[in-house]
Amino acid sequence: MAVASPHPLLDLPGLPALRERVDKRLAAAVESDDPTMAEMASHLVRAGGKRLRPIFTALSSTAGSGPSGVSDDAITGGVACELVHVGSLHHDDVIDEAATRHGVESVNARWGNLRAILSGDFLLARASELAASLGTEVASLLAATIGRLCEGEVRELRFAYRVDRTVEDYTAAIAGKTAALYATACRIGGIVSDLPREEVDALTDFGHHYGMAFQVVDDVLDVVATEEELGKPAGHDMAEGVYNLPVLRALDGPGGEELRSLLGGPLTPEARARALQIVREGGGVARALEDARGYVERALADLERLPATPAGEALAAATRHLLAGLDR
Repeated sequence: MAVASPHPLLDLPGLPALRERVDKRLAAAVESDDPTMAEMASHLVRAGGKRLRPIFTALSSTAGSGPSGVSDDAITGGVACELVHVGSLHHDDVIDEAATRHGVESVNARWGNLRAILSGDFLLARASELAASLGTEVASLLAATIGRLCEGEVRELRFAYRVDRTVEDYTAAIAGKTAALYATACRIGGIVSDLPREEVDALTDFGHHYGMAFQVVDDVLDVVATEEELGKPAGHDMAEGVYNLPVLRALDGPGGEELRSLLGGPLTPEARARALQIVREGGGVARALEDARGYVERALADLERLPATPAGEALAAATRHLLAGLDR
């Protein structure tokens, strides 16, 4: 099983110019009178990334019956979502004690946990400023989304090292920590373009289902990809006590009892290798991929509720790409 191929949005006509607009707005948003804060806030922004959330906002703004061009408001809304994402990474890396992120030293590793938390807060504040500039509906939506991200993370932490975690608990956690921000990114695109409410709702549902599929696939890759592909050892989440969907599905499979006896606490290298083998070969990966395909199908069905447009086709291509390279 291989990791996914290059993202189709990277070849989208007009994407370089769109990325340039996003990156310029991001750079302006992380400026600060304090040079240390400016350096910390821009650290992961400069490290790069696909910018999927702001691109989804931009595409959503021109999907359905929206305008043909991406407005400055759509760029602003997308950048607000990206700042929430990057700010959450500052906080996540403190929680995970991560040393790297996007191929560079993590903020917490370079400046310490306290400064990483404060710089993450700074990014969330800047995101809120941008959202407020787009009106009360967008500001309220982004604030609620930040709350959902926090709730999702707490729900995940609550089940650390617990083999009694249910699929329903997992689903609720990723709906908050991952899917909520994708749903908001797409919804903001529809709002700033004054799309009909049924189209705004369709885009919101699409973002939610895309985000759910995105996280499930990411969790599958955590147990099937190589250390070189992941930038961390395979099964990192499992070793940290985060039992994601492939693990939960494997616990219900033929090797479930042995897997349950291995989990529940820190893993030795030998136990980790055996646990990974059970998850990979005991049906956990295959069943999790079936769940991901279900979310992909629902996301594509959400897009069918919109009039056909090139932007909608691009979103559909991005959705289908989630399963590219993964054996079916």
